[in-house]
Amino acid sequence: MRKVLVVEDEAGISVVLKAYLAKAGYVVEQAFDGERAMALFDEWKPDLVLLDVMLPDMDGWSILQRIRERSSCAVIMLTALDDIQNRLVGLDGGADDYMGKPFVGEEVVSRVQAVLRRLPQVQTEDAAIFGSLKIDYSACEVTLNGQPVRLTPRDLSLLMFLTRHPNRTFDREHLISSVWGMDYEGSDRAVDLAVKRIRQSLAEWPNEEGDLITYRRMGYQFHVSNGS
Repeated sequence: MRKVLVVEDEAGISVVLKAYLAKAGYVVEQAFDGERAMALFDEWKPDLVLLDVMLPDMDGWSILQRIRERSSCAVIMLTALDDIQNRLVGLDGGADDYMGKPFVGEEVVSRVQAVLRRLPQVQTEDAAIFGSLKIDYSACEVTLNGQPVRLTPRDLSLLMFLTRHPNRTFDREHLISSVWGMDYEGSDRAVDLAVKRIRQSLAEWPNEEGDLITYRRMGYQFHVSNGS
């Protein structure tokens, strides 16, 4: 069973979220502040975190940063700060989705299900090597110069899709459909942010071995000189 960590300081909201998620078949743990959230995260290793931004001891952005330093666990931000700037901060920081308050319990469950469906799935027992970069599709792992590359679930899915189709250009709409899924309701700006994070993660990949290229008004391509 999938495990969800609810990080929310308002007890009433936390109880409602736990009830809806438990009814949907998830195992749920609760944390009401950042320190407890990180302790539970390290100990329990959830599949997804529902993370409020406004917490008593630290903000959700700081918790998201800590999570991304140690894990590719899925994260959905849940907060009253629902303006576009805060959404972009969350997405750029590696959040997988962003929901504003007030919310409907059924929608939260639907968003959780959608994000978990988009997690990289074991497909076939194969791998691809692009110079010093290796993509293991079976284990859903990426290494560069023999060292593991930390990616969010969504960024990993995007990189796996692009590396399965090297030297082909895909527009944002195609990538949203293929990687995010038809049920994704956010902006296609999410593709740009994901590509930005992937580039940062692969900053030490030599240009002569390949590159993640932006073609203006066309889309993105994982370019390698000799294919896959």
